Amino acid sequence: MAQSEIAVETIALDLDRSSAHSAVSTPTFDVAVFHDLAAIEATWRALSRTVESPGQTFDFVRLWCETFATPQADRFFIAAALDGQPLALLPLKRRIIGGVRVLSWFAGSHVGGNAPLMDAERIAALGAAGRKALWRAMAAAARGADIISLKYVPEGLPLQELGDRLEADILYRSHFSSWEEANATQRSKSRRKHDRQQGDRLEALGAVAFEEIPNGPEALEVLDVMFRQRAARFVKMGVRDPFACKTTRAFYDATVAADSGVPVKLDVLRLNGEIVAVRYNIAHGDRLFCLISSMSEDEAIQVGSPGKQCLLRVMQTVFDAGYTTFDMGVGFTDEKRHWCNEQIPVSHYYLPLTARGWLAARAHRGWHSLRHAIKTNERLRKLVLSLRSRVAARPAPASD
Repeated sequence: MAQSEIAVETIALDLDRSSAHSAVSTPTFDVAVFHDLAAIEATWRALSRTVESPGQTFDFVRLWCETFATPQADRFFIAAALDGQPLALLPLKRRIIGGVRVLSWFAGSHVGGNAPLMDAERIAALGAAGRKALWRAMAAAARGADIISLKYVPEGLPLQELGDRLEADILYRSHFSSWEEANATQRSKSRRKHDRQQGDRLEALGAVAFEEIPNGPEALEVLDVMFRQRAARFVKMGVRDPFACKTTRAFYDATVAADSGVPVKLDVLRLNGEIVAVRYNIAHGDRLFCLISSMSEDEAIQVGSPGKQCLLRVMQTVFDAGYTTFDMGVGFTDEKRHWCNEQIPVSHYYLPLTARGWLAARAHRGWHSLRHAIKTNERLRKLVLSLRSRVAARPAPASD
């Protein structure tokens, strides 16, 4: 290697300069693959002024790599430049799944949506042929893998030519300029009455207090309660606890450290001083992303809907604190129906690099179709939930 601990491969792709559809010279992309995170930091930060997900932020991925001790050989940071300026970056981890070498997002399902980092305006200006050539050049640089699998990518980005696309789910966001606008738009008279009744029931149980806790020692204590509440909820749902892995928990603990570089904000609702609901959020610019939420499993407390009361207070404060977007993640829930005025389709993109990768993409498409059939068939869904309840108590594997 030319540099210690850094593997760099450079590919220059000259597009067809005789294209009848272009009146100007076609650009040349310079693509490089880095395995050392520090070597790509400046490019990464330059491309992440606006992000679609915490999984696109440098410090979040840095902590993930450090906590899970991801080998450098399995870190693929594929960067593209145009005219000497950063254009796009794919931060990917190599995993071996069923014998297939898969490049995918570092945090996987722990982050609801994700996307390549990019200069969206310049990429949009490339046109369809230019974008197709860009993604092909970046994929060609990913040596040592069978497939690039990019899950839950939001619609609305200049990614039409990224690869084989499969519609996956919906991303829910609340986008308002103030609490007054959110309240007027999202809450009907009956909704306000219902929220008030729930609040009265909760306050009848004692003193209710709401606070936001930033990075620091107190945040660790809140995480302990939040993950205990989540664990109890997963048991009740009959599903495996994705936070049971000690390394996964160590990662979240690392994010709330004062010097983590990840701006975590914990919204906490207390009843008589005890934590009854928590929301784990990460801030970036004027966007706030909610990754985890929890509430007390005590039925005596649940009559006051502490989870919904906590979210109500978040909505009353988040926009007036300077945020314009509150991202609640992928997948439908009742609270998202109540509060989110933006529903953004998300898709999986596949870039097969070998014949084995092509077969893996076909297999995943089949699995996705099966999951959809299960979700829409009540009998199949109950059967799967029954099977899940039998294995939910098993220890979670130590994987990232």
